Amino acid sequence: MARTPHTEEHFTAGEAVRDVIIGMSDGLTVPFALAAGLTGAIQETHLIVTAGFAEIAAGSIAMGLGGYLAARSDAEHYESEVARELLEIETVPDIEAEEVREVFEAYGLTTAESATVVESLRRRPKDWLAFMMRFELGLEPPEPGRAWRSALTIAASYVIGGLIPLSAYMLEHTTAGALRLSIVVTLISLAVFGGIKARFTGVPVLRGALQTTVIGGLAAAAAFGIARWIG
Repeated sequence: MARTPHTEEHFTAGEAVRDVIIGMSDGLTVPFALAAGLTGAIQETHLIVTAGFAEIAAGSIAMGLGGYLAARSDAEHYESEVARELLEIETVPDIEAEEVREVFEAYGLTTAESATVVESLRRRPKDWLAFMMRFELGLEPPEPGRAWRSALTIAASYVIGGLIPLSAYMLEHTTAGALRLSIVVTLISLAVFGGIKARFTGVPVLRGALQTTVIGGLAAAAAFGIARWIG
């Protein structure tokens, strides 16, 4: 009997999706709150659009810079831990070997079974170092260029998210009508964004869409209320 090949499908773009979520969620809520907060105080929609574009530009730069610094910090932390772990392997190998045995025994291996693997790793320092980084410290090597990709992804997602609520003020001539349209398109976008995010991360699509709409809507409402209160 012919067997169907087993193919494992795992989602491996978690960091990229995280960056999109960070940028898009803020982009949908902050410019919306600004535009909504200005509605009533300003009657000309083109002025609100101008202010919105200024906020999107500043926000995308700030968010992108934050993503870059966070990714660089992760990379520098990994490099420092590699140097520290390598030094410990060279200076106190017996202690490090004992830590390897503890890791394996935590997975249910006996002392004798662990000893065989430990001795094998001690003959391969590079593999030993990689093992300690992953299983003792829980650290993965950072991808080259990760910092710049994170910055650009977050910034671009923020711009896209910010243009959605602001587009209502480009289409409507009255601020009241623009606000109503902005609320509708923002909520719809939050639901679509939540569904797409859930599809990629393995969460039920309806639940993901509902969660994102409720959380994003509450955040936008809170930001709108603060903007109106200040204004």
